[in-house]
Amino acid sequence: MFDLLLFAVFPYVAVVLAVVVGIYRYYTDQFSYSSFSSQFLENRTLFWGSVPWHYGILIILSAHLLALLFPKSWAVLIGVPIRLYLLEITGLALALVTIVGLGCLILRRLRNPRVFVVTSAMDWVLLGLLLAQVVLGFSVALFYRWGADWYLYTAVPWLVSLAKFNPQIQYVTALPLLVKLHIIGAFLILALFPFTRLVHVVAVPIVYLWRPVQVVIWNWKKRS
Repeated sequence: MFDLLLFAVFPYVAVVLAVVVGIYRYYTDQFSYSSFSSQFLENRTLFWGSVPWHYGILIILSAHLLALLFPKSWAVLIGVPIRLYLLEITGLALALVTIVGLGCLILRRLRNPRVFVVTSAMDWVLLGLLLAQVVLGFSVALFYRWGADWYLYTAVPWLVSLAKFNPQIQYVTALPLLVKLHIIGAFLILALFPFTRLVHVVAVPIVYLWRPVQVVIWNWKKRS
């Protein structure tokens, strides 16, 4: 019953929250669709955190997505041992890069008083979840080798069954605890997505060419 809730119900709840609340937030508070950049407060540490984090996580997510969208091509790709070895090594290296980058971003918010002041409680929740997720991902890659292969025959068919509204949880319920925590973490982040600054990933940057100037007031008290 617990597995049914986690792997057959919760994924749908997460997607509905992400879509419905995301759309509602966009139409009711469109200017909040931003990362609320604090680059002007301190730039150097931001660079060493933001660049490794964004490049690392985008490549990792792209690999997960490619295996999901093109399973047959992915199977051919990893069918040659040397390619599988290279993917494993690259995945571990990228996971380390993302952990270091995110660690720098967290330290920046802790050590810089001006950045700390403009960091909300939800920002800390998000940073904590993201850090836990990438650490779990690195642990899975380290302790359960050849993830590029077994992911194709466990998580992928499960995700496909979810998309068909016919959840087949047997594909993932037998996986190790670390892997299941990693899966649940992904959907938890998705559920919190519309409530955090992560919404900026779906904002089309070109709108900045014509939208009005955005003024952000961090501390404002209504005058009587």
